[in-house]
Amino acid sequence: MDLIPAQLRIDPEKLSQKLKKFIHTSVHNLNRNGVVIGLSGGLDSSVVLALSVRALGLGKVLGLIMPERDSQPDSESDARLQADELGVRVERVELTPILSDMGIYQHLPKAAFTQRGIAAAAVKVGYKLYTRFTGERPFLSGLEGTDFGLLKRANAYYRMKHRVRMVLLYSYAEHQNLLVAGTANKTEFLTGFFVKYGDGAADIMPLLRLYKTQVRQLAKFLRVPEKIINKAPSPDLIPGITDEFAMGITYEKLDLVLAGLEVSRGVNDIAEASGVRRETVEYVRELVRRSEHMRSSPLVPD
Repeated sequence: MDLIPAQLRIDPEKLSQKLKKFIHTSVHNLNRNGVVIGLSGGLDSSVVLALSVRALGLGKVLGLIMPERDSQPDSESDARLQADELGVRVERVELTPILSDMGIYQHLPKAAFTQRGIAAAAVKVGYKLYTRFTGERPFLSGLEGTDFGLLKRANAYYRMKHRVRMVLLYSYAEHQNLLVAGTANKTEFLTGFFVKYGDGAADIMPLLRLYKTQVRQLAKFLRVPEKIINKAPSPDLIPGITDEFAMGITYEKLDLVLAGLEVSRGVNDIAEASGVRRETVEYVRELVRRSEHMRSSPLVPD
């Protein structure tokens, strides 16, 4: 039963060389001067930053930090920690005025978002109540269309933030003849834990063949700061929401299930190898199914 865990083990040195070559070749073949990366202070963007510096050199990498009202206080400092250690040039754009002018902050009750602690508690309570009354997590429901009013507003609230960030990344990229280097990983891609035409849009996606736990292995090899490697992954868009809270499963368990599904192992085998219930395997399978449209081009007639 060690087959599934074995799928997730990588040779970080060999993989690092492969990804550095991919980044360098992409920039060369597309006649660009380097890459721009949205820095969140999280694991994935830190790994892409480290790989890009090694592939291209400092002068060809730009980090763009885009905080807004709901960003965690340490997100920007963590992003700068990694950039400063590498010596990467960084620019900062405050998104709050842009999002405010667009009316994004009006989608959710203002009173609940006046203080971060209150907002985080309110979001978690709402998340749990929705799950209790509907029988499924809001994240799963949101992968397809919904008529639930508050969920529709929440989806618009956080997805627009990603899309505004991507507009800014492409603005910087086009002004400076750079490629946008995306930071999505395979776990996010398979489960729909990304925003279509938001963080799911980029010119290159160096990590898209790697599960989250594999990205963490690579991060250790690349000497990403331990503070970043060990922090709880979060989309940093709504107070109180981390990746694992939203999906209801740890990345360690999720990657084992996804790896089992990838090689068409039986539900019982996957449950045993990953240490989860059969229902959890079926839930992950449903995440993959409902998010299929997000991994496809726009629908066109036959």
